[in-house]
Amino acid sequence: MSTITITPARTLDAGAVGHILSVANDTMPWLPRMHSAAEEIMYAGDMIEAGWIRVAKRDGKVVGFIARWEEEVHALYVLPELQDTGIGTALLDDAKAQSDKLCLWSYQANMGATRFYGLRGFKEARRTDGSENDVGLPDIRFEWTRDSA
Repeated sequence: MSTITITPARTLDAGAVGHILSVANDTMPWLPRMHSAAEEIMYAGDMIEAGWIRVAKRDGKVVGFIARWEEEVHALYVLPELQDTGIGTALLDDAKAQSDKLCLWSYQANMGATRFYGLRGFKEARRTDGSENDVGLPDIRFEWTRDSA
C-alpha cells in the first residue's frame, strides 16, 4: 500500500475535493442532495481559498480531505472505495496534532461516522432534532480534547 501524504489544499484541488464530497454524499441515500456537483466544487474552492482544507494524497491523487477552522471540523470525507484504509484517521490525526480540541457535527443516521469518531476518542456532547441544520436531520455534536485522549 502506498503512503498517504497530507498537505494544505491548492486551488487546483477544488475539483477533486468537490468530487469526493459529491460521490461520498451519493453513498448516503438518507441524505438529501442540497447542492449540484458544480456547487460543491465552488464550495470546495471557497474553503480552500479560506485555508480550511487539508488533503490526503495517495500516489499524487487527492483521495480525502478535512475542512477545519480552528477547533471546528466542518467536513471529513474520503473516496468511498478507499474508506477504512486509514485515510480518514490520518486526516484526523493531522488535525489533532494542530489543536488541543476538535468539535464537529455528524448526522445521527451516519452510524459509520458515529463509530469512526468514537473509536478515535471523540465523545458525544449532545444530540439535536435537526431543526437548526440545513437538511433538517437529527445530528450529534462530538468533541475531542487532548487531555481526555
